[in-house]
Amino acid sequence: MSTLPAKKADLQKNWFVVDLDNQVLGRAATEIARILRGKHKAIYTPSVDTGDFVIVLNAEKVRLTGDKLNQKMYYSHSTYPGGLKSITAGKLLEKAPEELIRKAVKGMLPKNTLGRQMFRKLKVYTGAEHPHQAQLPRELKL
Repeated sequence: MSTLPAKKADLQKNWFVVDLDNQVLGRAATEIARILRGKHKAIYTPSVDTGDFVIVLNAEKVRLTGDKLNQKMYYSHSTYPGGLKSITAGKLLEKAPEELIRKAVKGMLPKNTLGRQMFRKLKVYTGAEHPHQAQLPRELKL
């Protein structure tokens, strides 16, 4: 008996809310990536986006273990000579905590068009408020 791949007509997208208050960044990011990919569903197919939407709240209250606030570096390059920029995780957490969460989750998704499609379903906010009440999101405990 063979397994049939999921079809668009069979998919049902749900919305989940994750509160990162005092949660460890890496552990939370793996669970968020799992939900975005759809691995929590029985209908999971690697070549189809079967995942759900995830709303992340309190991004500024996330924890990093060890001395990662000072030692973990994020790099970007402008493609010009001498255009390498670096920022520590601690400074990024102060400056743009949403980006810290996005970078952690994006690194755990596939590096192709399907991964980019999954990444668009991630909504990250500082604070406990979000504009997605109409979607009736369910709370996800980590």
